[in-house]
Amino acid sequence: MTNHPFILSPSSWLGEGKIQLNMVDEELGFFTRWNVTHPEGTGKIECVQEIQVKGLSDIMFNQFLFYDVSHNTFIIELENQALGRVVGSGIISDKVIGWEFRVEELGFEGFEFYEKQSDGTYQMRAEYATQDQFRTLIQGKVWQQKST
Repeated sequence: MTNHPFILSPSSWLGEGKIQLNMVDEELGFFTRWNVTHPEGTGKIECVQEIQVKGLSDIMFNQFLFYDVSHNTFIIELENQALGRVVGSGIISDKVIGWEFRVEELGFEGFEFYEKQSDGTYQMRAEYATQDQFRTLIQGKVWQQKST
């Protein structure tokens, strides 16, 4: 499990990439920051993800809670302003940490996965869809923020 410093150990991560919405022709650049904490004694992992899309002034926030983390699976909760709180499931392998959500009552589904690279960064890919046929594709990379 310690094979993945991303999510599984307390740290800060930075990232960047491209977001493509099926309703918009252009790709949008984005920056992200993950702050990962492990409150003592809870067995849970808390993460706050900030997303800044180029050209938009608002910063979006996603709050994640990872729990029931085993050698190769976990439960994930995502909470944000648009969705409220949704619960999904995740997998851990030697090279990949990822998760998916399928929330039929909201018509919301999607996945994210992070593939560890030899230099310690992660290539990420995500795809989300809503019942009104909005699709979002996200590709990018994240890297651990260096301590100053």
